[in-house]
Amino acid sequence: MAVDFSMPVLVVDDYSTMVRIIRNLLKQLGFVEIDDANDGQAALARMRERSYGLVISDWNMEPMTGYDLLQHVRADAALAHTPFIMITAESKTENIIAAKRAGVSNYIVKPFNAQTLKDKIDAVFEKPAPAPTA
Repeated sequence: MAVDFSMPVLVVDDYSTMVRIIRNLLKQLGFVEIDDANDGQAALARMRERSYGLVISDWNMEPMTGYDLLQHVRADAALAHTPFIMITAESKTENIIAAKRAGVSNYIVKPFNAQTLKDKIDAVFEKPAPAPTA
């Protein structure tokens, strides 16, 4: 399945500069419908209002982390199949394992560029979304 550049994408990061960077990278790749939220709770509220084709979320946020957001999304039947890419500055193996267990679609370690983002997005849409494990 090819990437649909018309699908809405939600960028979740509490650091406005990072939101702007990811938004610009997504635009470079051809995406046009890009929304953002500055924490997991705001993201969850937006996801319940609108159907997103992809969520790209930072891990480290307050008060709800990207990992918490991922768990909420995978536990919600209406949102569970939303492709979800986690971004983090930490490449700790235990974090990657925890995110995979929680049903993350892909994982990006900062810093990254447009090509890395494109490759990770392409990989998400080339394979079926993982089913969350209980």
